[in-house]
Amino acid sequence: MTAPEGRGIAGGSSNDTFRILHVSTGNVCRSPITERLTRHALAHRLGDPQTGGLIVESAGTWGHEGAPMEAHAATVLTDFGADPAGFTGRELLDEHVIRADLVLTATRDHRAQVISMGHSAGLRTFTLKEFTRLVRAIDLATLPEPEPAGSVVGRARALVRAAAALRGWLLAPSPEADEVYDPYGAPITFFRSIGDEIHQALDPVVTALTGVKT
Repeated sequence: MTAPEGRGIAGGSSNDTFRILHVSTGNVCRSPITERLTRHALAHRLGDPQTGGLIVESAGTWGHEGAPMEAHAATVLTDFGADPAGFTGRELLDEHVIRADLVLTATRDHRAQVISMGHSAGLRTFTLKEFTRLVRAIDLATLPEPEPAGSVVGRARALVRAAAALRGWLLAPSPEADEVYDPYGAPITFFRSIGDEIHQALDPVVTALTGVKT
């Protein structure tokens, strides 16, 4: 199956690629920021993230199909040196969940909605901040080294398994700790604070995925 143009999704078998799906509500604010910051960080660590087999995309539980990214979200990405160009929103579909190896959501409600879709999504669906918390507790030395030829697919799969195993043991200090709040309609200052939250949450995740520190 070929993905819609402009989504940055490459073809490949389930063995040679690892798909990360970021989910929010409208797919015009939080998940576009998270998608493009993830791609930017991977490109910085790996050169071309596609060479590592990592594919990053996003969707919304009430996605604005075909809509552009919110202007403030694009500004936040530009602030971080990431590229907002060519983005179009889309509604979350079963096929997106089926194809994803890791689903990272903005909130616990989004996580619940993804899991309720079925497709054995429970063990590979986390809120972004939840996944960050779990990743910080994993001894990265226990993960496979990225190979062959710079592929990080095996390492990424091992990371998700390790995080899922820790989930019941390492709880959030409060329910709000796992939330990234919606900046839709807010001023640019709030968008920038959300961008900072997302950027900080992504850094240890990208380090764990790639084995490359900033």
